[in-house]
Amino acid sequence: MAARTGGSFFQRYLLPSFALKGVIIGGGYATGRELAEYFLSQGPRGALAAMVLATVIWSAVAATSFALAHMYRTYDYRSFVSKLLGRASIIFEVCFVLFSVLLLAVFGAAAGEVGASLFDVPALVGTVVLALLIAGIAGVGEGAVEAMFKYVSTFLYAIYTIFLVLSLSRFGERIEHGLGMAGADAAWPLAGLTYGTYNIVAAVMILPVLRHMTSRRNAVVAGLVAGPMAMLPAFAFLLAMIGFYPDILSATLPSDYILQRLESPAFRFAFQTMVFGALLESGVGVIHAINERAVAWRESREGAGQVSSAFRPVLTLTILVVCMFVANQIGLVDLIASGYRIMAFVFILSFVVPLMTIGLYRLVKGTAHPEHDHA
Repeated sequence: MAARTGGSFFQRYLLPSFALKGVIIGGGYATGRELAEYFLSQGPRGALAAMVLATVIWSAVAATSFALAHMYRTYDYRSFVSKLLGRASIIFEVCFVLFSVLLLAVFGAAAGEVGASLFDVPALVGTVVLALLIAGIAGVGEGAVEAMFKYVSTFLYAIYTIFLVLSLSRFGERIEHGLGMAGADAAWPLAGLTYGTYNIVAAVMILPVLRHMTSRRNAVVAGLVAGPMAMLPAFAFLLAMIGFYPDILSATLPSDYILQRLESPAFRFAFQTMVFGALLESGVGVIHAINERAVAWRESREGAGQVSSAFRPVLTLTILVVCMFVANQIGLVDLIASGYRIMAFVFILSFVVPLMTIGLYRLVKGTAHPEHDHA
């Protein structure tokens, strides 16, 4: 599908950041559990150092991915990895599909728990509501997806800002004490590298929102900005968690651990609502990536004609039913989850390493399409 030109400032520079954060947060740090595992386990200072390293990795990979996608005009993950890996791209795609099934199933289960917590309803209700919202947004197409990232992200950043302000005002001395503890664990570089590399596969999930890019410089800047923007909510969360180090390391849900100590039922409701919004962002991001890959395949197979208006909604509902309901019933989620670390390792070898070697070399040596390469 051809790239668009003349996108707004938001579409060119902020939308990719919002989309990247949206895909990462729901399957990553929304509950705080990943932040405890990969960052705070290295000590407060090690946690901050590891987070900086992960942010640098996200920016570098995003900038390279965005620039390469712009150069090749590849705005779905299949076309992109095919250009990068050739026939070996099938390895990436198999893992990507399995990973997507796992993520969507996890999002559905998490939404069920959030719904039960907020409204005392059966978990199935939250899962169904999330599935319907994802289907409604992703099924409509690109415009609805972009609007969702814009408004949900604004709400999310606002909630994390309030969360940080409340934490500093109530636990400021505890946070200061935590930051003053002994130096970082020696393993913090490995923790930052691991977290930074396996999460950044999200960069290929958000390629459809890059069609507004108007130059390679535009793409690079958007990628560099995406790293810090995607990590900002995690930084606010981590800072609050440092106030309860080391006890919070054993908490199943660090977010709830802190929310209980803030003693604000209204904010707890707002935060849980934000978590549901984060799950919506992530689910839409995954589904939109699959939809655009399917649309590109269908249009290339059938010629220049566009797919019917029913194609996206039907495909979206089919995927959601299989992933959120059927996969759990037949035990597929547990099977895929057992191979999660292997998949993460394959993503590093089949995406991050080739991108930062072969892809970077092609960017340096290659040329973009000059007729589109304006500021």
